[in-house]
Amino acid sequence: MSITDRVGEASVPSIERAREELVKRAAGLRPLLRECAARGDAERVVPQEVVDALTEAGVFRLLTPRRFGGYETDLRTLTEVSEALGEADGSAAWVGMIISVTNWLACLFPDQAQEDVFGADPDARVTGVAAPTGSGERVPGGWRVTGRWSYNSGAPYATWAAVGALLKEADGSVRDQALMLIPASELAVEDTWHMAGMRGTAGNTLVGRDVFVPEHRVLSVPAAAEGAYPRSDRDEALYGAAFGPMLLLCLAGPLLGLGKAALDTVVEAAGTKPLAFTVHGRQADSIGVQTQIAQAALQLETARLLTYQAVDEVDRGVVGPLAYATRAHIRARTGYAAQQVVEAINTLLNAHGSAAFADDSPLQRIWRDANTAARHAGLVPAVGLEVYGKSLLGIHDRVSHMV
Repeated sequence: MSITDRVGEASVPSIERAREELVKRAAGLRPLLRECAARGDAERVVPQEVVDALTEAGVFRLLTPRRFGGYETDLRTLTEVSEALGEADGSAAWVGMIISVTNWLACLFPDQAQEDVFGADPDARVTGVAAPTGSGERVPGGWRVTGRWSYNSGAPYATWAAVGALLKEADGSVRDQALMLIPASELAVEDTWHMAGMRGTAGNTLVGRDVFVPEHRVLSVPAAAEGAYPRSDRDEALYGAAFGPMLLLCLAGPLLGLGKAALDTVVEAAGTKPLAFTVHGRQADSIGVQTQIAQAALQLETARLLTYQAVDEVDRGVVGPLAYATRAHIRARTGYAAQQVVEAINTLLNAHGSAAFADDSPLQRIWRDANTAARHAGLVPAVGLEVYGKSLLGIHDRVSHMV
């Protein structure tokens, strides 16, 4: 019996049971992901066999409605799954996470848009770029959209894209900022993802010119940021989750996995690796190394505690909108947690030594991936701290819709 049979609409166990099985499946993919990680890094795209395995394990259906054959779980499940995958390969974990959460995003659109995406393809893969680097002009029945959208992780495997655009009136004034669902076949992909880390995510640039987008495939970002979604009122609590926290907090999962992988690798090596130019035949015998490893472990624990505390707040808030102050606190904790992971990995590489940067060492890829992922716009700590600080001080200036 497959996961779909057990977790599908006909027989739905608790989310906790579903989560346990889905995380177990993700963990079972780690040998394949480790085997393929270097190739994905070199070729700048997650290998097809990894994408097929993620599909088979149900990663892309985590947040898809049960009525379309999905698992309709929660943010904790997505975070635990992407953390488990991140222990083996940051790029594969990132692609799985991005597609899963953007599938969730597609389910905030009107019902007809959801049917367009998932009706004939429960394994639809939606990727996206929220930045409004496109523009839309009103035409009968919808909008004509032109734009370039960079950093579209998972672009080679997308079947749909959710892209940001400024909707303009005839006089050129901006009417709204929106996300627009477009079939991937109607967009060109430019090979622009030449990065130091997260190379396998293939976050290339989508290009569209005069693409028609019907009205039902348009989602107002300012409205969504305040919990106003144009979907039908169904008994599907997951799709009442807070917009900004859901789309930003999910980014922490792969980073947590990368941090765990770095810790495990350094701890294992310390048992046999000498500490050069000292009397210690093993790094593990050095008080300096012991201290650094303990510090890094606590930083990773801090990141994990902050992340899952916020994740649980988002999942508990699906029955009603989260207050702005809560959302601001979540935004700040997300960026802070990401920085704790990066600092922990740097400490671990200091303890391990220059061998971490050998081409055949997984530590150098972990370091590159974590430092790249942590610079995602949604994780910039200064923005999160500004948002939270303003909230604490009662200053009502909004600096981002993604809160």
